[in-house]
Amino acid sequence: MADGQLEIDTSSVLDNIDAELVEFTGEVDGDDYEFAVQYDLLEALSGDRPDGDAVDMFNRFIDQVAEAALSALGRNSDANPIVVSESDLE
Repeated sequence: MADGQLEIDTSSVLDNIDAELVEFTGEVDGDDYEFAVQYDLLEALSGDRPDGDAVDMFNRFIDQVAEAALSALGRNSDANPIVVSESDLE
């Protein structure tokens, strides 16, 4: 399932501060999926907890986030949204 590449729709990236998630839509092999990246993943990548700058962090580490999102998609493609966590980092 997660053999393809993830194309992130950068116009869909949204910081859900209350839920501590960065949400976005991505396309894999012609199918659209909703993703939600936990702040913990961004903190693991950057070394700092997001504080009003989660979208900037997301964009700075977009390649690693995309890889983690593919891992999460492979683990649970039926979820909506597909939650991407620190455990999806390789």
